[in-house]
Amino acid sequence: MKPYTIESALRDFKNNALSCRALTEKAAAAFEEDAKSASPLNAFLDIYPDAAQTAQKCDDERKNAAASGTLDALSAKKPLLGVPFGVKDNISVKGKPLTCASRILQGYTAPYSATVIKRLTDAGAVPLGRCNQDEFAMGSSTEYSAYGPTRNPWDLARVPGGSSGGSAAAVAAGMAPVTLGSDTGGSIRQPAAFCGVVGVKPTYGMVSRYGVVAFGSSLDQVGPFARTVADAASALDALVGRDPLDSTSQDAPAGFAQAAAQDVRGMRVGIVRAFMEASGLTSEVASRTAEAARALEAAGATLVDVELPHSEAAISAYYVLGPCEAFSNLARFDSVRYGACEPGHADLGAQQEASRAAGFGPEAKRRILLGSYLLSAGVYDRYYYPAQQVRTLITQDFARAYESCDVILMPASPHAAFEFGALSDPAQMYLSDIFTVPINIVGNGGMSVPVGLGADTGMPIGVQLVSPQFEDRNMFRAAAALERAYGAAGVAPAFKAGE
Repeated sequence: MKPYTIESALRDFKNNALSCRALTEKAAAAFEEDAKSASPLNAFLDIYPDAAQTAQKCDDERKNAAASGTLDALSAKKPLLGVPFGVKDNISVKGKPLTCASRILQGYTAPYSATVIKRLTDAGAVPLGRCNQDEFAMGSSTEYSAYGPTRNPWDLARVPGGSSGGSAAAVAAGMAPVTLGSDTGGSIRQPAAFCGVVGVKPTYGMVSRYGVVAFGSSLDQVGPFARTVADAASALDALVGRDPLDSTSQDAPAGFAQAAAQDVRGMRVGIVRAFMEASGLTSEVASRTAEAARALEAAGATLVDVELPHSEAAISAYYVLGPCEAFSNLARFDSVRYGACEPGHADLGAQQEASRAAGFGPEAKRRILLGSYLLSAGVYDRYYYPAQQVRTLITQDFARAYESCDVILMPASPHAAFEFGALSDPAQMYLSDIFTVPINIVGNGGMSVPVGLGADTGMPIGVQLVSPQFEDRNMFRAAAALERAYGAAGVAPAFKAGE
């Protein structure tokens, strides 16, 4: 069976050329086959046992509506009816395992579903299974998973990016038409760039985080991966909106599918020249980014030079704010209320210490320790307050830039996907997020769009489009123009059977 997009699946559902159940069972079969491989992709941790039954209900619902002449009304009410989607392992699905790819939550079952799950299922979509990730969403390679790394479908010797690497790899391998990820410092956009798919981090507050395990509460946002801009737009249309269960969520306008159908004539696209000369930026990424700018200009947009002078401090600020928030959020995993508990200890303190030492992996421990230090007496004032001040300066920079442009174009990552073990130094790994972190710092919308392969590595290259807060439709217009210039994202060559 060929890999499907949302659009092609819905078309074949309507024409009775495909059933929801068949598409879901195809994904389950791909998971089982991958699990037997000597070098598994490991994009999915599991497929939900009831996914096929849920898909069958969608088939029955569509059949009954067709018989009663109400299929059009049903499609309007449930625009994603029967479309299977993957779920990052930090998003709650009632009755299903929720581990954040960590041993400390091994055996934990979610008691309720996240709002994003409810909104997609209300639109008719079918939860397919859990996607692998870096533990507690802390990483840029999906190497830090208690259940083994995810590999890049384009080259199994390379990382898929992180922390939502499983979600990106599943879409790039054609295992699911759409998946959910979370983005705290680039964890949707960077793996999307590495795997050659579309990845969207909406404006902070546009999508509810109720039921999503927190990493950095002032930074986290949930968004979709897909192989086409239209598919990503359809998914985001279903996700956005105010949620009374999340105090940070806002009444945000949708209409992303409509925006993706528009052209870019009259749009002003900001170019940050300093970014094109940034340390560590590879020539293949620089050339593809410059080429993408010319493609937007050829499509009718106007290129405008803008400056973001304080963005170079974003990484430093992020690795103060992020660990501080991570330390606070991960304190709840105390071996009593959640997750794993090491037996054989005489007192609670010893039990908690042993359980957390055994349960958390190296990167989670690193950020917990860093956050603990940064929030300690005598250190807090020297680092945390200045980091917040830097955040304000960067936010002001972006506000000034948007006075002269509607969207900003920049690289999504300074380099293409790297080989496993190539960035063993944590500091080097952190610098791979140099272009994505500022967007989380200020809360703007950002998305990665594939623009071909690198001349040196032969791996996918993605560019990043950044919009003002709650003006995410701007980046969808620009993304659609780039997709028309480069073509929609294909499935990785090794996974193209049946396409």
